[in-house]
Amino acid sequence: MAVRKLITIIILCAYAYLPMQAQEEPLVTPADSIKSLLNRLLPSVNPEVKAHMNLEFYTSAAAYFTEGSFDEAAFKINRVRMEILGSFSKEFNWHFRQSFNKYSNPHALDNLSSSIEYAYVNWKPSDKFNMTVGKQFVSLGGYEYYLNANKVREFSEFNNYVSVYQAGISATYNFSPTQELVLQVTNIRNGEDEDMYVYGRPEGVEKAKVPVITTLNWNSWYADKAVQLRYAAAWGQQAKGKNILYLTAGNIYEKGPVIAYLDVMYAREGLDSHGIITDMQGPSFHTPATAMNTEYLTFIADMDYRFHPHWNAYIKGAYETAGVYKANGLFEKGVYRTTWNLQGCIEFFPMANSELKIFGHIVHKGHRLTDKARALGAISPSTQRISFGLVYTIPVF
Repeated sequence: MAVRKLITIIILCAYAYLPMQAQEEPLVTPADSIKSLLNRLLPSVNPEVKAHMNLEFYTSAAAYFTEGSFDEAAFKINRVRMEILGSFSKEFNWHFRQSFNKYSNPHALDNLSSSIEYAYVNWKPSDKFNMTVGKQFVSLGGYEYYLNANKVREFSEFNNYVSVYQAGISATYNFSPTQELVLQVTNIRNGEDEDMYVYGRPEGVEKAKVPVITTLNWNSWYADKAVQLRYAAAWGQQAKGKNILYLTAGNIYEKGPVIAYLDVMYAREGLDSHGIITDMQGPSFHTPATAMNTEYLTFIADMDYRFHPHWNAYIKGAYETAGVYKANGLFEKGVYRTTWNLQGCIEFFPMANSELKIFGHIVHKGHRLTDKARALGAISPSTQRISFGLVYTIPVF
């Protein structure tokens, strides 16, 4: 009984510390074969305790280059996160996760710090249907987007600029074990427009009265679940008369030691929420403004090969474009920048059946500016990075 009381106290303390929270799946779940630290120390603990806590840690030493010239080298704590998940009945489960690398003051719209990524409760009345309420992951398509961030050394620019954790509600219906449909309605932003856009709303653009985004996501599996498709379309209102459209698709092959995927991501934005076009305005503009009518297109290809139980390697590439589909203010119609993102990585797993890994990673990001971008005073040099690091998810209990 003393052990069970201790577990209850730990859970309640963590609950009090984390303001309440859906995206990517946790790296370690109660269903995994990896024993938690508590189970290792106290193997007689009741296995039916429905609570699980993970500490996620990612650190690296990296050398940075611009156009091939060395800039600096430094150690970095890339990510530290704590998550607690569990259930309080057969039908209800919950998930909380906090990042210690993010801004901590509450946002105006959802009244929650951006450091809180998940704060949700899930209701599953049957095997076919479940509903999630709270701060959750916006259910766009694609595989890189869906992956737990601790498994990604460098995101594409598209996914790096999407505001992925939002308060709202979603419902999932499983037509079969291999077909599911997700309908989700969430906030389109966490705070005010000034927090979302580089220079706030452009002059004359009125604030949206219902700043939400609706997402329809279809996930399916084929060939004994070796082939997976993750497709989604999302539409939302950024401001009066200014809307955003996402069309995203992930095509994945995963079998044995091989994982390969091709993602296609497209965004058409009334207001430049990615901010890439807006940031091209040089210092000569005394009154810069948030760009309107922007569009972003990304292709991501990846091949992972687990060539040994303790070793994994992957190569990854992304091609991205940023442009304007309708002229506005200083911004003419057309493509402003294209980007190549090329990566190679090798990972060593010292312990079998563990999330501890040591990696070496190299990335090159090459940018090409068009005349339209240079007319704004844009500067976007190519960059490189070589890094070595460690990632570990510790299942505490």
